[in-house]
Amino acid sequence: MALLDVTDILLDVDFINTGLICERASQVVNENGLAINTAITKKFAGIVTNDAGDILQRIATGEWIKGSITIHTKFILSDGSNGYTADIVIWQGQRYTVSNTQNYSHFGRGFSASSCDLIPLSG
Repeated sequence: MALLDVTDILLDVDFINTGLICERASQVVNENGLAINTAITKKFAGIVTNDAGDILQRIATGEWIKGSITIHTKFILSDGSNGYTADIVIWQGQRYTVSNTQNYSHFGRGFSASSCDLIPLSG
């Protein structure tokens, strides 16, 4: 285990955002072969930083803006697993899909860093 306890910074009131919301959905297939999602909502705290930011994507058929953030938190977000869809995070009125999660549990009390992509793409 590393000697630096990064979670001291994660819990610092100068950095932390307490208004984050996670929508987590379990998914089962019914007898008709249709996927049924059952969602729960959980408030959590973390530090939100810019990831790649807002990037204008241009192709022959049009253009759109793709936005992304990174969230550092002790609350473990999921980018999807067996029986669960990727978490949706709501921050400042915007919805983001968790696209990649990195586990840093070996730093002090542990935390994770998750990359999240803006929903919907706009443009």
